[in-house]
Amino acid sequence: MFKFFTNTKWAIWAWPGSILILSSIWFQVKIDVRINEWFGEFYDLIQKALSAPNSITISEYWASLLSFITLAGIAVAVAVAISFFTNHFLFRWRTAMVEWYHSVYDKARTIEGASQRVQEDTIKFSRIMESLGTSFIASVLIIFEFTPILFGLSVGIPIYFFGDWQYGLITGALIWSIGGTLFLVILGLILKLVGVEYDLQKQEAAYRKILVIAEDDGTVRPKKLEELFNDVRQIHFLSYLRYLYFGIASNAYGQANVLSAYIFLAPAIVAGVVTLGVMQQIIRAFGRVESSMQYLLRAWPTIIELLSVYKRLREFEKMIEVKIEEDKMESSSE
Repeated sequence: MFKFFTNTKWAIWAWPGSILILSSIWFQVKIDVRINEWFGEFYDLIQKALSAPNSITISEYWASLLSFITLAGIAVAVAVAISFFTNHFLFRWRTAMVEWYHSVYDKARTIEGASQRVQEDTIKFSRIMESLGTSFIASVLIIFEFTPILFGLSVGIPIYFFGDWQYGLITGALIWSIGGTLFLVILGLILKLVGVEYDLQKQEAAYRKILVIAEDDGTVRPKKLEELFNDVRQIHFLSYLRYLYFGIASNAYGQANVLSAYIFLAPAIVAGVVTLGVMQQIIRAFGRVESSMQYLLRAWPTIIELLSVYKRLREFEKMIEVKIEEDKMESSSE
């Protein structure tokens, strides 16, 4: 699965490509920091304009909007360009995987679900690994960049439950994020979401295989097809039920997230000790830090899918390795 990074053939894509993608993430986080500063300046400008007629000029207003358009334009350009490059990067990763599978396919083809492992799981694995990896790096960089900003903005501001303690907002975000994440991770383990995803793919593979056989073999009984599809139906219905429970909990927690920053800032807002611009900066920075701390929570459904794909591919590769060793033993005995 990771031959893309160990094979010298792909070194020029694997390592420089990874560095380029990570550098673009850092640059986009920097742009996000600047946009956060813009929000503070813009809303203070709005507050000033609304508090007294003609206190700002129309040119100041347009200049502020132009500043945002410039920042947003840069962000969009970088995101589009790096997305195009990432597509090529991922296809090379997939190619590195399937080249090895192709080289041993005379042994792999007899393994249950071989075609699905090579064709479908390889592209899933490369995409999910890239998605989780880049989002994890982005979360770390966001915490690194926005935490000092949140510290600076919250100094001297009363925070609900924590009072005037300067670390109140960060501590509140940490407690809320880690507590919610642990709750949903434990719920996912109780519901055995990884196991049900693995079983789902296994039953789908068995059903697909008999359909392929039935294309060329007219003796395949319809009853066998129905039996296999019934297994597929049962595992799908089980997954729907378990994901329903998980969805209720995760969506309820997600909606509560909307109010978390406002709850912590309640004393400061009621006392009127922050301007509209500062409040917007704090809420946006708090949201960024809180969301990054909830990386595991946000990525949990994708992590479940990755673990399932990894389990299937690792099992597939072990079977291939066993067949290779058996062939070697047979050759040496001859």
